[in-house]
Amino acid sequence: MPTADQPAWRAEAEAHKRAMPRQRLLGNGMDYADVAELYERVDAGESWSDVNAQLGERNVARAEAALRAGHTATARSWYLLASACFRVGQVPLADDEPRKRVMYRQLISAYGAAGALTDPPVERIEVPYRQGALCGWLHRPAADESVPVVIVLGGFDGWREEYHVGATYLLERGLAVLLVDGPGQGETRLFHGIHMEHGVEHAFSAVIDHLLADDRVAPSVAIWGNSMGGYLAALTAATDPRITACVVNGGTIRPVETADRYPRFIDKVRLLLGIDDPDKAREVMSTFVLDGELLSALRCSLLVLHGTPDRVFLVENARALFGHAGSSDKTWNEWPDGDHCIYNHSHEKHTLVSDWLADRLKGDRA
Repeated sequence: MPTADQPAWRAEAEAHKRAMPRQRLLGNGMDYADVAELYERVDAGESWSDVNAQLGERNVARAEAALRAGHTATARSWYLLASACFRVGQVPLADDEPRKRVMYRQLISAYGAAGALTDPPVERIEVPYRQGALCGWLHRPAADESVPVVIVLGGFDGWREEYHVGATYLLERGLAVLLVDGPGQGETRLFHGIHMEHGVEHAFSAVIDHLLADDRVAPSVAIWGNSMGGYLAALTAATDPRITACVVNGGTIRPVETADRYPRFIDKVRLLLGIDDPDKAREVMSTFVLDGELLSALRCSLLVLHGTPDRVFLVENARALFGHAGSSDKTWNEWPDGDHCIYNHSHEKHTLVSDWLADRLKGDRA
């Protein structure tokens, strides 16, 4: 809350910076110059969304100029940076605010434009589910044979494009990647009206069905969940035996724990579940728990990463997930200074996860 000597805009700017610190923005695809300008301008009183929209539009103009000059690689890089700006800018906007949809379409358009300039091109996919579709981007390495695939997803306010950087590490190791918005997340929620409810694991099983029907994909499937997505990844791995390997980054056995400590977080829960009443949303979210019996069914290879001081999801809840998992091949990595999802050790995290997955998925084919 703003104080007598802290105006409302200042409190809002500080809240956005806490939720999206520099290490998160840089580690997940924004350009350093854009992050520096964003922080400087919001500190001077400009709107977080306005600044990001302007940065994104400027990067799109740079991409278009590069494309006209025949500099395809440069154009692709500017489109990716534009998409990152639009993605970060739409975060504070309410779902029913028309501008959010405008900015979200801009991020999809810019990311798609970058994907079209990739070899092989990134494919936008929609997996039919309930009354709409689960939306994703399929990245494939240049290969003449079928390759294993990793499903990557985010958390409460997940948007798949945030994990583009991690996808590049997987592609370098010969793995395909599906960046997906699950129920209650990103495009799947905003444009298809699909929210998270019990049985959410069936959504990811539908995604696996879709992937395995593609003859370019080998029958070796992993799932990598970040933040609350770590809960979803573990849930899916415990209920779908087709999962070969599971990565839980910054996850928990009990996602409602964040709202217990930070009551305002319930707004993100409401959006995820599609429940307007905050008390009802808390009640429903409290029923999503990975207990020992369920986790004992998680038998695939398991990698869990967590930061000791993480206050979004406490380290002891990640340890409980790891401890109860029935896998005989499980690895725990903890950073004493790690922030939520290990944003402050981005390269180390991405190399560790990608090498671990390549060892399990490509070794599984041998």
